[in-house]
Amino acid sequence: MRISEIKSCYIGPEISPEQFIAEHFFLYISKGQIHGYDGNRLATLSAGEYCLVRKNHLARYNKERVNGAFEKVVIILDEAFLKKVQGQRQPDLSVPKPDAAFIRLAHDERITDFIDSLMPYYDGFGKINQEVADVKRKELLELLLQEHPGLVNVFFDFGKPEKIDLEAFMNRNYKFNASIERFAYLTGRSRSAFKRDFAALFHHTPNRWLMQKRLKEAYFLITKKQQKPTAIYLDLGFEDLSHFSFAFKKAFGRTATQLLTEQHSKQECQKVRQML
Repeated sequence: MRISEIKSCYIGPEISPEQFIAEHFFLYISKGQIHGYDGNRLATLSAGEYCLVRKNHLARYNKERVNGAFEKVVIILDEAFLKKVQGQRQPDLSVPKPDAAFIRLAHDERITDFIDSLMPYYDGFGKINQEVADVKRKELLELLLQEHPGLVNVFFDFGKPEKIDLEAFMNRNYKFNASIERFAYLTGRSRSAFKRDFAALFHHTPNRWLMQKRLKEAYFLITKKQQKPTAIYLDLGFEDLSHFSFAFKKAFGRTATQLLTEQHSKQECQKVRQML
């Protein structure tokens, strides 16, 4: 029996489902597909593929069922675990680390065998005894480091994010529904330093700039791409449709749905004129 014959499962401590990745985790797709976005790149994994998802990044992912099924295996490689098994491994901090949140890993038959080896330990609810889970996590870590030695610089760098280009970061990540504290942390700043640098750079408060940036993008997607409000509000960082609708009408004087209807009417008129 293969791992794909059971439900999706997690190994390791629970992690928050928010868009901030607090701990590294290994992601294996058993059935279906998953589409990930880290503000800069899109990554798609299909059945039998896997990747490392890096901590201290913003990312969102959407699952897609194939033949009605989607299953995954997620193995959390948290900092407490990594410190416990670090041993003599020391990262070379002079070597640049990849900047993507999703690190795709080339197929290795040993990883497939490892995934299959988990099957006897499941309790029927996608869970494994904690002691066994730690043994299996260590086994996975050894396999990954043997095949990809450079990952030592990812796994065992326990420092906080360094101060980075604020303008580039915000223009790349404004669509994520993250707190100001989270944005500050990821750009290597305290909350007060972040707000001070932000004001000097953008001449707005972070909240006001984020709202304007997201609404401007929404206007573009509706008028130029004919996207429906229900299809875009979550991807633009709004928590719910009513909040998006209220903010959009306040900014543009009409609802997003009204604007979309107007665009459709204009297109129909243009088609009629072209036929005459």
